[in-house]
Amino acid sequence: QVQLVESGGGLVQAGGSLRLSCAASGSIDSINNMRWYRQAPGKQRELVAVLTSVGGTNYADSVKGRFTISRDDAKNWVYLQMNSLKPEDTAVYYCAASIRNSGSYSWGDYWGQGTQVTVSS
Repeated sequence: QVQLVESGGGLVQAGGSLRLSCAASGSIDSINNMRWYRQAPGKQRELVAVLTSVGGTNYADSVKGRFTISRDDAKNWVYLQMNSLKPEDTAVYYCAASIRNSGSYSWGDYWGQGTQVTVSS
């Protein structure tokens, strides 16, 4: 099976930084389109950042210039560096990825359990 586990969330003051990590493990052959989403209380889940298999990136307008998505291919990890954090960045952050299972060679979309980020004013 395949599993994604996020870490690195926490409480930070406005203007501070956090780096979220997402570790993919299990029967992995290939990973494409690694993404970070967030969901604030009472709001819909929002796509924050995308990292494609060829290294392209896309960001939500609200985080452009402040957040950076990156990956470590050797470890199957994806990161979200968050700088200049604002109270409106407070949310549960989820990583997701399209992963091909090394046993069945089938593609699936996998999600982590989420990590809480709270930015105080």
